[in-house]
Amino acid sequence: MYYPQRSAGSSKKRESSRKKIYFCFIDYAKAFDCVDHNKLWKILIEMGIPEHLICLLRNLYAGQEATVRTGHGTTDWFQIGKGVHQGCILSPYLLNLYAEYIMRKAGLDEAQAGIKIARRNINNLRYADDTTLMAESEEELKSLLMKVKEESEKVGLKLNIQKTKIMASGPITSWQIDGETVETVADFIFLGSKITADGDFSHEIKRCLLFGRKVMTNLDSILKSRDITCLTKVCLVKAMVFPVVMYGCESWTINKAERRRIDAFELWYWRRLLRVPWTARKSNQSILKEISPGCLLEGLMLRL
Repeated sequence: MYYPQRSAGSSKKRESSRKKIYFCFIDYAKAFDCVDHNKLWKILIEMGIPEHLICLLRNLYAGQEATVRTGHGTTDWFQIGKGVHQGCILSPYLLNLYAEYIMRKAGLDEAQAGIKIARRNINNLRYADDTTLMAESEEELKSLLMKVKEESEKVGLKLNIQKTKIMASGPITSWQIDGETVETVADFIFLGSKITADGDFSHEIKRCLLFGRKVMTNLDSILKSRDITCLTKVCLVKAMVFPVVMYGCESWTINKAERRRIDAFELWYWRRLLRVPWTARKSNQSILKEISPGCLLEGLMLRL
C-alpha cells in the first residue's frame, strides 16, 4: 500500500536510519467461505451501512440451499449460512467490512504499536483477505497478532498458521501459536510483488523483467508477422509488456545498475520487435528513432 506525498524509498530510508521493521503476513483459512451471514448483517448495522442496502444483501443471500453428492448418494438439502458468493463483485467489499470490524474490535487504530511514517502510526495494511501487521519490535508485532487472532475467531475466521509468515529486518525468535510454529521468511510475495527483509528491490526488478521477457516470447508470432504494422506492434508491446514489467514499480528504489538493466531490457525488446540482432551494426539511438516509442520504459517508471 502506498501513500500520497511519500517517496518510493521509504523502506530504504528506514534501513539507513537503522530502525527495524517486523511484518506478519496473515493468511485466513478459507476466509471467503467462513463469513457468517448473521454476524455479517450485525456487523453492517453496527458499521452504519444503510438499512435498505442491508435488506438487499439479505435478500441476495436468503434461501440458499445445498446438497452433497457422495459415492453412496446425495444428502438431504440444508441451509447455507456461511460464505460470500464466489465471483460476485460485492464479495471482496463484504469481506473488507468484516475485516474492518475485526481491526476495530482489536483496537489497532488506538494501538501505539506500529511504524511511524510522516507522523502517522501505521500497523496494518489490508486488501480483501490479505492482512499485514507491522511493528518496530517483535513484542509489539506479537501483541497485534494475538489481538487480531482473538477477534477474528469471535466472528468465525481462523488463522492458517502454516501459511502465515513473519518477516523481520532485525533478529527474531521462533513463534509458537496453538502448538504450531509460525515460519520466518527472508522475502514474501505481497499483492504480486516480492518484498525482502533488507528492502532490496533488485530481486523484484529482475523478476519483473523476466516476466516481461516471457510475454515478449509469447508475442513472437505476432511480432514476426509482416501483415501487422510496426506502429501496431509498438502499441501491443506498450499494452502487454509495459504493465507486466512496471507492476509495483512505484515502490522501487532504482539505482544506476538497475537503470542499466531496465535500459538493456528495453533495447532488447525493441530490437526483437524490429528483428534486428545484437550483432547487427545498428546503434541503440537509431533503433529508438525508428521505433519512436514516445516515452521510454524507465521514464514511465520514474514518473510514478
